[in-house]
Amino acid sequence: MVKTNLNLLVKKAQKEIEKSRNLKELDGVFNKYLAKKGEISRILNSLKKLPKKKRAKVGQKTNEIKKILAEKIEQKKQKFKTDLKEKSDQEQWFDITVPGKKIALGHLHPLGQIRKKIEDIFQSMGFSVVDGPEVETPWYNFDALNIPADHPARDLWDTFWLKDVKKKFLLRTHTSPVQVRYLEKNQPPLRIIVPGRVFRHEATDASHETDFWQVEGLMIGKDISIANFKAVIEKFLQEFFGRETKMRLRPSYFPFVEPGFEVDIFCSACQGNGCPVCKQMGWVEIIGAGMVHPNVLKNAGLNPKGWTGFAFGMGMNRLAMMKYKIDDIRLFNSGDLRFLQQF
Repeated sequence: MVKTNLNLLVKKAQKEIEKSRNLKELDGVFNKYLAKKGEISRILNSLKKLPKKKRAKVGQKTNEIKKILAEKIEQKKQKFKTDLKEKSDQEQWFDITVPGKKIALGHLHPLGQIRKKIEDIFQSMGFSVVDGPEVETPWYNFDALNIPADHPARDLWDTFWLKDVKKKFLLRTHTSPVQVRYLEKNQPPLRIIVPGRVFRHEATDASHETDFWQVEGLMIGKDISIANFKAVIEKFLQEFFGRETKMRLRPSYFPFVEPGFEVDIFCSACQGNGCPVCKQMGWVEIIGAGMVHPNVLKNAGLNPKGWTGFAFGMGMNRLAMMKYKIDDIRLFNSGDLRFLQQF
C-alpha cells in the first residue's frame, strides 16, 4: 500500500515539475515535496510507525524518490536559467549593419518659418528687427498714432480691454505702437521692422482671426517718398515669393499716415478666380501703408518739418496663405499635425 502511494506521488511530482513554466512555479513544487514540511519529509518522519523490516524498504524507496525529484527539479532549474540567458543574449544582440532608425525631429511652425524669411529679407535691405509689448496702453495703441477717442477701433467689438484698478490696458490691435516707442529712444535716419502677435475682437472666418501675426515697417529720413516705399515692397515681394508678383496700390485711409494706401497682391489661392480668401475679388489686401502722419512724429518728439518717412503693416498669416496656397487662416492655430507637418 505504501509502495503504491510512493509510485503515485513520484508520478504526480514529475508531472508538476514538467508543467512548471518558471522558477517561481518550480520553487512551489520543491516546497510541496522536498521542503522540511513537504510530502517526502512527512513520509520519512512517519517511518518510525512501521515495522522494522518494512521501515527499511520504505525508507530506501523514499530516499531514492527524493533523490530523483531533486535531480529533476535541478535539471528544470538549469533549463530555465539557460533559456533566460539565451533570451537575454538575443535581446542584447543587434545587427550593426542594419541602418539606424531616423529620429523624428520637430520644426518651426509655418508662421515661424515665414517670420524668419521676412526678417532675413528686410535685414538684407538694412532694416533692424525690433520688438515691443503685446499688452499696451491706449496712448501708444491709439492716441500717439493719431487715432481719436471716438475712433471705431476703440470699441469693445474691435479691442480686447484688460481691467486694472489704476490704469487701462489692452491687447495691442496692431504692431504700430512700436513706431512711437522706438522713435522716442532713437534718432532718425532709421529703418525697422516689428514682427509680432496682435489681437482683435472680431468674428473669425477663412481670412480673419482674433489672434494673428503682423509685421510693422518704418523708415524715417530726409526726403523719403512713396517711391522709396514702392521700391522696398516690390523687392520684398519678389524675394518672398521667389517670382514676379502682381501688386497694386490703391488710396485708403489710416489715421496715422497721410496720404494712405493699401497694397493688394494677386490671389494665389484661386489664381484670381475668386475664393473665400480674397472674398471673390481675385486680389488680397496684405499691406496697409502710407507716409507717416506729422502728428505721429510730433507725439514721438520729432519735428515733422525735418523728417519724412513711410510706415506699413502686413499680416504674416495672409502672406503665408498666399505663399503656400492655404485657404483658411484658422488652420494656423488649429494644432492639427496633418496640416503642420506639411511645412
